[in-house]
Amino acid sequence: MVQNSNGQRPRGPVNDPKTGKFASAGAAAGGFVGALGGSLVPPINVTVNNTKNAARAGGSRPHAEALLPSPEFTSPAQVRNYCNTLRAAAVTLSIEVAMGAEILKGVLSAVPDPEGRAFGSRIRARKVARKMQRSADALRDAAKNAAATYSTFQQEFEEEINRVRHRARKPQQPVMNWAQQ
Repeated sequence: MVQNSNGQRPRGPVNDPKTGKFASAGAAAGGFVGALGGSLVPPINVTVNNTKNAARAGGSRPHAEALLPSPEFTSPAQVRNYCNTLRAAAVTLSIEVAMGAEILKGVLSAVPDPEGRAFGSRIRARKVARKMQRSADALRDAAKNAAATYSTFQQEFEEEINRVRHRARKPQQPVMNWAQQ
């Protein structure tokens, strides 16, 4: 009878190729899970674009790093353009900041708690990431308010807009020139 170092009889045949196959598969799966666990924290890339000189070359002062058009509101089209651009930028930024909050929470929860409390690092990470999530919520609200700004503008200045709209030239239909053959 074969015994291991503990003096106990091993379960199953020792040199059975079937059991050896599953033992190595288990080791491989464990190695895969261990490797996967290290890759759950996504890498963070930081990209810096220097647009200060490009904005000044045009002769206008830089504002909001050129995310928004100049705040010139001399026509309803400019009001609409500004509000739409602000809304689009705020939506994009809110998504980016919300993703950043989730990544920050994941990274910080991996830091060991100095007092050794169970789930202490997760609690601390959640507190920190909550502030960034509030920033994402504020950006989402800014997008909503930008859309509401143009809607309110249309409602409040409907009379002035309609007064000018009926005088606007309608696009003329192309005229057939029968003389040119």
